[in-house]
Amino acid sequence: MKDIEQLNHTIIEFYEKLSSWEQSVVRDKGFTLPQVHIVEILGVHGAMRMKELADKIGVTTGTLTVQVDKMVKSELLQRRPHESDRRSILVELTEKGTAMYHEHDDLHLALTQDITAGLDEDERSNLLKYLVKINQEF
Repeated sequence: MKDIEQLNHTIIEFYEKLSSWEQSVVRDKGFTLPQVHIVEILGVHGAMRMKELADKIGVTTGTLTVQVDKMVKSELLQRRPHESDRRSILVELTEKGTAMYHEHDDLHLALTQDITAGLDEDERSNLLKYLVKINQEF
C-alpha cells in the first residue's frame, strides 16, 4: 500500500508543478488558462462542434459559449456553419489563434525537453508508453 500512496503523492506533486508552470506562462500573455486550453484542443484536433469542445474541456456548452464569445472578439477563434449539419456551428482557430497555439506548443515542447533531459532514450520511451496507457484510462 505504501507504493500506491507514494505514487499518489508524486502524481499530485507533478500536477501541481505543471499547473503552476502553466499559470506562470499564461499570466503574462493576458489570456486565461481555459482560453489557452481551448486553443490547444482546437490546435491539435481542428474545428469542432461546441458540444464536442465542451465535452473535451469538461464544461457545459453555456460556460463554453461565454469563453468562445470573448475569444471571437479577441480574434483567436471564429465560428462557421457545419457543412453537413445546418444546426451545428463549428469553432476553429483564426490565424492569430493558430499562431498562439504554435507559440504555446513550443513552450510545452521546451518544458518536456527540460524535464526529461536527465532520462536516457529507453527511459523516455518507457515514460511515453506509461503516460499513453494512463491517458487511456481517462
